[in-house]
Amino acid sequence: MRYRITLIACLWLAACSTVSKPKDDSYRLEHFAPDSPFEQSFEVSPSAACEAGRRALLSQGYLIEESKPDAVRARKFFQPDRSTQVQLTFSLFCLSEGDGSAVYANVRQMREELKAGSASTGLSVTGIGSLSLPFGGNNESLVKVGEETVTDSEFYGRFFALMQSFIR
Repeated sequence: MRYRITLIACLWLAACSTVSKPKDDSYRLEHFAPDSPFEQSFEVSPSAACEAGRRALLSQGYLIEESKPDAVRARKFFQPDRSTQVQLTFSLFCLSEGDGSAVYANVRQMREELKAGSASTGLSVTGIGSLSLPFGGNNESLVKVGEETVTDSEFYGRFFALMQSFIR
């Protein structure tokens, strides 16, 4: 009996020592460079810059979720194939900078995929046992598989160029 307890304790300690949390070193990818693709200066007031940004987003099919004189939040959905949905959430902030404004844009991309799950139902009868039967139908649902900030400088460059065309 004592041997079993010692063996179980040793196995438990060995299992605990080998299970470690995966390291997430994503912060190491952050460079904090002064030449950011997320920022652009304009020679108009912050409210005029944000209005131009709002119009640029509307012209590309984005749904405006929130619009303030100094901030805009918009969303657009894409479906590259039957089982995948991509959502872009666009955040725009317009701050005063000298005689003009500095506009900061940030886009998050969320990816969802259709995942199938089967359903079953169980029947239990006292004295006989239980029986599990497959339930007719397929449970398909969208499952979030990833989310990240878009960092492509060309993407933001195209947006800021379009935004400039709406500045009056």
